[in-house]
Amino acid sequence: MTVYFLVKYLHLIGAIVILGTGAGIAFFMLMAHRSGDATFIARTAATVVIADMVFTLTAVILQPVSGGLLMMLSSTSLAERWLFISLVLYALAGLCWIPVIFMQIEMRDLASATAASRQPLPPRYFALFRRWFWYGIPGFGSVMIILWLMIAKPEF
Repeated sequence: MTVYFLVKYLHLIGAIVILGTGAGIAFFMLMAHRSGDATFIARTAATVVIADMVFTLTAVILQPVSGGLLMMLSSTSLAERWLFISLVLYALAGLCWIPVIFMQIEMRDLASATAASRQPLPPRYFALFRRWFWYGIPGFGSVMIILWLMIAKPEF
């Protein structure tokens, strides 16, 4: 096994974790939201925030490190358009993901307070959920395109 293979393997694992955690979080948050049950939403959002911090954040840090090592080990440069586009999309995904973390925390807190007071979910929760949903489309879509670019490495 070469160093390049090991780094490439770690890079692939990181991509899978970002994609898988993102898909799982989206699914569980959507299902909790659809239930309308503030207690369920609060518990789900609390778990989602932990998963994002443990899994997604770790992979988000791993990706540029392993990607930079892969570039160095393979003598790949930013002149490769697929790589440059991937990095732009990675930045876009990050710009979508960072506010989503704060939205998830606030949705968790609003749902917890709502469950404790036995009141209906406030309008702020629904506004945050809509924003969270719409941020997910370019964020998750970028990751999907990046994965395709990593595999296909098209020559533009």
